[in-house]
Amino acid sequence: MTDAGENTEYDVVVIGAGPVGENVADRTRAAGLSTAVVESELIGGECSYWACMPSKALLRPVVARADARRVPGLSAAVEGPLDADAVLAQRDEMTSHWKDDGQVAWLEGIGADIYRGKGRLTGTRTVSVTAPDGTQKQLTARHAVAVCTGSRAVVPALPGIADVRPWTSREATSAKEVPGRLVVVGGGVVGVEMATVWQGLGSQVTMLIRGRRLLPKMEPFAGELVAEALTEAGVRILTGVSATVARRAGKDGPVTVELDNGEQLETDEILFATGRAPRTDDLGLDTVGLKPGSWLAVDDSCLVEGSDWLYAVGDVNHRALLTHQGKYQARIAGAAIAARAQKTPLLETDRWGAHAATADHAAVPQVVFTDPEASSVGLTLAEAEAAGHRVRAVDHDLAAIAGSGLYAKGYKGRARMVVDLDREILLGVTFVGPGIGELLHSATIAVAGEVPIDRLWHAVPAYPTISEIWLRLLEAYRS
Repeated sequence: MTDAGENTEYDVVVIGAGPVGENVADRTRAAGLSTAVVESELIGGECSYWACMPSKALLRPVVARADARRVPGLSAAVEGPLDADAVLAQRDEMTSHWKDDGQVAWLEGIGADIYRGKGRLTGTRTVSVTAPDGTQKQLTARHAVAVCTGSRAVVPALPGIADVRPWTSREATSAKEVPGRLVVVGGGVVGVEMATVWQGLGSQVTMLIRGRRLLPKMEPFAGELVAEALTEAGVRILTGVSATVARRAGKDGPVTVELDNGEQLETDEILFATGRAPRTDDLGLDTVGLKPGSWLAVDDSCLVEGSDWLYAVGDVNHRALLTHQGKYQARIAGAAIAARAQKTPLLETDRWGAHAATADHAAVPQVVFTDPEASSVGLTLAEAEAAGHRVRAVDHDLAAIAGSGLYAKGYKGRARMVVDLDREILLGVTFVGPGIGELLHSATIAVAGEVPIDRLWHAVPAYPTISEIWLRLLEAYRS
């Protein structure tokens, strides 16, 4: 660990040591650039301790049990409740018990210097670090400063909300016990995943959805199938409603939630999964002519618009708020920083080159780890049509695939590919069904690679696997 002291100069200064900042540092160090990384919380960031890793550790036993219950000969063996204590203990292990020693060792192992404390821009290529003990250090970057501070959950300013102590995604993934009742506000990815977790662990869950469907950014059938399964599992889903007031009785009493339709709900905890905001409000953006608290607009190399030294990578640029997409941007940005530092021409004319995060626009993959899983890459049908493409959607029932029948009795699922009729390539693919998360990367390759339909016809799926859905979709298109 680096001690606070006099001014220190580096080639690159990275603010934020989550997966995105770590990957920027990895790429700049691999290029031989000296790199400092500043972090005010745990090295490893949101994903490692309060998002991806704990949420998927919590979801895995819930989904595995659901899968097992659909397998004849096995279903009777898994009828009992989950061991919640064991599930929470495994979650704790997957987060390294909220200790970052391993992450620190990795960063130090690549030769990056770590500064613990609050990083703040103080001018062009300069960052001040206020350590936990109040001491300060000034860092100067010869070539680039990369802002990788991520995003935070937004809680609406409802009357009484401060006294309620509501859950956000952080509390939902790190809770130490199962609440008897839980209200989930929001029907996006965090909302449906956490409803799946806590219902599976024994909570009585109610979801409040302002719109009319779950997973509104995916194809409509994705939210419909997930809602059907959640309802069958015992979750109550209220659509077209909003919470207007929340209040807690005493310090640890139940929470009363008032809805805009006049209904009142009583719950033990309330989770707001209602959006994200950038962690840029206290970053010193005003010292470099930018607005504090704003998302940072960037070009495809993640260079902030109007700057030749400031990069914004990951959630803060609002391009694709997903860990894997932020890490992808970090690899692109790291390569671009190194190229500019070494005065190597960027591959700016190559849409899929080493210095352009083109996948942010054309091929963003995502898996929602509910039961059933929902996954997608690229554009939905509505997005493709809105963008002016001449397209055709091809749908197929995943339950009609031999591999699906072997996977589970009563399998339910659906697949769609969106075909660009002018170029005969895929613009988007969506799968919904048990066990389809691992199927998505084949679709990602097809979309990012712009593989022609005629060539995909020669990619023969193994029988009997669920991936045979590719053959059925292509047959439907060709017919």
